[in-house]
Amino acid sequence: MTLTSKLIAIACGSLISLGAIAQNYPNKPIRIVVPFAPGGSTDIIARSMAEPLGKQLGQSVIVENKAGGGGSLGALEVVRAPKDGYTLGMATISTTASNPAINTRIGYDPLKDFTAITNIAATPNVIVVNPSFPARDYKTFIEVIKKNPGKYSYASSGTGGIGHMQTELFKSLTGTYIVHIPYRGAGPGLVDVVAGQVPIMFDNLPSALPFIKDGRLIPIVIAAPKRLAILPNVPTFAEVGLAPANRMAYYGLLGPAGLPKDVVDKIYAAAQKAVLDPAVRKRIEDTGSIINVNGPEAFSKEMAAELTTYKEVVAKQKLELE
Repeated sequence: MTLTSKLIAIACGSLISLGAIAQNYPNKPIRIVVPFAPGGSTDIIARSMAEPLGKQLGQSVIVENKAGGGGSLGALEVVRAPKDGYTLGMATISTTASNPAINTRIGYDPLKDFTAITNIAATPNVIVVNPSFPARDYKTFIEVIKKNPGKYSYASSGTGGIGHMQTELFKSLTGTYIVHIPYRGAGPGLVDVVAGQVPIMFDNLPSALPFIKDGRLIPIVIAAPKRLAILPNVPTFAEVGLAPANRMAYYGLLGPAGLPKDVVDKIYAAAQKAVLDPAVRKRIEDTGSIINVNGPEAFSKEMAAELTTYKEVVAKQKLELE
């Protein structure tokens, strides 16, 4: 057999193998890797989708938390997984845009090393403060931090995470300085803000909302297309003159690069059907999120656009890994 014949045979064998994977998919449980600690917005959205997604696919869908590195450890687990659709990951702006924008040694390319499957939800982000902070509204908040540069600190899910980068974008737009305190995930950071260990956090609404509702956190300003019915007195960033910061977070599904198209299509179709269930929609929308199951092509473009934005933030703020 000539070298050319061998290469053709190998290629044909690979195509048959990928076809078999897609045809039989899924025939065992699927896991979704959440690249942050339990309790954050990524975890909430993943667990809201796991059971209904499994119901549509006919197999159990198990959520597994793998925190660390601002989401990079969990993301790398997905990158290195077999290309068979049994290990998926929750895609966030932290793992696909903000963290790669600051960390040149992250170990993966967010545009080349993943297969985008679909966004699931777009989530408003909100600046919240502990009730001990001397402000209850945006006007007073901005006055306090401008008069006291470096006095106050803010928690984030980790260096390069969306909370870190959005706060740095906010700082660049307002000319303010507050100190960054990175955590291993949004959940632990939020716990310390609620406890008063750190006064400020730029967090995703789903994880912050329960504490806002019971008065343990005060919302200051929110990133959303318009004011939310659940927080009617909280202005958007656009309203206070900070339109570039008025960016919602996405939570979607991805797999390793090279995931067979038929597998991607099955997962996307299952996600579309899952969110038609009124109970599932309510569970996600009650967090303040907006359902946005948009498919592989649209989600891929979304990730690319956010990566460009946060590369610009890193350059402007001269940010480096701490």
